[in-house]
Amino acid sequence: MRSIRLLMVSLLLLALVAPAGAQKIGGTVRVLAVWGGSERESFLAMVKPFEDQTGIKVEYEGTRDLNAVLTTRLQAGNPPDVAGLPGPGQMAEFARQGKLVPLRDVLEVNALAQDYAASWINLGSTDGRLYGIFIKAALKGLIWYNPKAFARAGHTVPLTWDGLLAVTDRIARTGATPWCIGLESGAASGWPATDWIEDILLRSAGPAVYDRWVRHEIPWTHPAVRNAWETFGKIATNPRYVLGGRQGVLSINFGESPFPMFSSPPRCYLHHQATFIQDFIQKQFPNLKPVEDFNFFEFPPINPNVAKAVVAAGDLFGMFRDTPQARALMRWLVTPEAQAIWVQRGGSLSPNRRVSLDAYPDELSRGAAGILTSAEVVRFDGSDLMPEAVNNAFWKGTLDYVQNAGQLSAILRRIERIAVTAYRR
Repeated sequence: MRSIRLLMVSLLLLALVAPAGAQKIGGTVRVLAVWGGSERESFLAMVKPFEDQTGIKVEYEGTRDLNAVLTTRLQAGNPPDVAGLPGPGQMAEFARQGKLVPLRDVLEVNALAQDYAASWINLGSTDGRLYGIFIKAALKGLIWYNPKAFARAGHTVPLTWDGLLAVTDRIARTGATPWCIGLESGAASGWPATDWIEDILLRSAGPAVYDRWVRHEIPWTHPAVRNAWETFGKIATNPRYVLGGRQGVLSINFGESPFPMFSSPPRCYLHHQATFIQDFIQKQFPNLKPVEDFNFFEFPPINPNVAKAVVAAGDLFGMFRDTPQARALMRWLVTPEAQAIWVQRGGSLSPNRRVSLDAYPDELSRGAAGILTSAEVVRFDGSDLMPEAVNNAFWKGTLDYVQNAGQLSAILRRIERIAVTAYRR
């Protein structure tokens, strides 16, 4: 069966990147993206069949400071051929500056529309032209936990936000620590906190307010936005609720932050993160079994008048240099065969509708894919839709807030001043 799949992949690649009977393309394609560790390994596995069939060498460079490195390369006239993009908001800025290659002549857009929901294509488009493609997706707003430790301590999965706060306080009263939160991520430190705030705002104020906030039709000082920050702060700024207190939240790396749930005894019981954290957990603890040893539940509803809603995100790729090698890689990355490789390795969902649920390696990832497709309301990660300056200010603002929650008014006013300028451009 495996040999048949490999043969099918080879035949697909031939159809995608070369006319019948053509020689291998050869050459090199330079790729810049944010992935390191297991995510880097999964991307390299994703492009290995492509390299074998086409003779094209993928030179991959990973950096956590993607915004700065990509901007510096573009200013120096030395862009990568293909790169991960910080988000749709920044993609639009690059596109309007003429830095990105339009993809209409690179990809078969009509065929792409059969594989991708319109929302993914719209997010990759600026002024009616396609510039970016999503090669993997993540479901956000999941609460991860250690089921055995949770049950031994007498806790049950809460069904509401008030119930989650009650469980949090009950754990703390026993002298244990309820939450592991880590916001450290190099130059991108703070982004995990923005995910919390987006999840809370969507579920408390609803999708219409969420959309107005993303488009800056309401200010950052709006009561609904402030309430989302304060609701996050009830957990993140309470030293009884978070491992290591405020300084732990600020200094613990996001990828390592769930690990204390699996020590004996557990050093924390709950962790908020997207689907991709499963890959980090399993790489660190290869003997843990999904569902049995680690599991998740959905971020609980806050406002009963808001329909079931989820926040999703994805890794967006654009082409900065128009070469045969770059074109070939972009064509490969959108295929279900390419995306199934990453899906099978864990820690990723596919935005391509032709990737079968059977490709997912375990019940957890299949369940996450089911949540994403069945949600009544789906919204994209809000910070990724914002201009770069606002996104960066949002990240930094969350760090300042955790450090000193009493400064929230000043923090929101500062982000608002930056947003007023950024959205005028």
